[in-house]
Amino acid sequence: MIKELNGMAESEATQIGLDIFSEFLEVAIHSILYNRELYPAGVFERRKKYNVPVQICVHPEVNQYITQVVNGISEFNSSNQLEKVALVVCNKELQPLEKFILEINKPDMAQTQTDRYLYQLEQSLRSFLLKINMADSLLTPLPADCTWTVHATTSESAAAKRFDTNLENNFPWLEASEKETTMDNASILPLKSTTSPYINMQMYVEESKECKDS
Repeated sequence: MIKELNGMAESEATQIGLDIFSEFLEVAIHSILYNRELYPAGVFERRKKYNVPVQICVHPEVNQYITQVVNGISEFNSSNQLEKVALVVCNKELQPLEKFILEINKPDMAQTQTDRYLYQLEQSLRSFLLKINMADSLLTPLPADCTWTVHATTSESAAAKRFDTNLENNFPWLEASEKETTMDNASILPLKSTTSPYINMQMYVEESKECKDS
């Protein structure tokens, strides 16, 4: 998505940032699932994104779930009510072992002239994907039978609105329990941050002490 941004309206620049974030999030989820071996390597296909080789899961049900997750998060993000997104890996007792977390901040639209063609942003997103690939060598191997889910941290009003529409939605968002969100004595592995005028975010991994000691 390369486009000259000189003289672009703020609303258009905002929409470009939202679209790019959703696109990146989808690829990042696939990359994490592959690198942390949450599915067999045989269900992934090698492709390229931001000029980086990535692995994309081709299992239909997994793909559908990821698409629905990204669409839901995009709704939160478009209303400027998204604070964090976390891909959470749990053991068979559904206790979180690690979280890949994206913290979202409001972009500074005053800087749009600094990256008119989105080259700097594309390079930054390329670095995010490379850091995800590298993180696997720095994290403890996961036990068998792990599951995963995605948590979105939003404002209370956005969450309440989403819960109110759950009955009408084929893909409901539910409030996470304390057990699903709590990790005691977690260590933090910083991965990458960007302060692009279209996307302002940082990514890091929280790893539980239980995972490190296993």
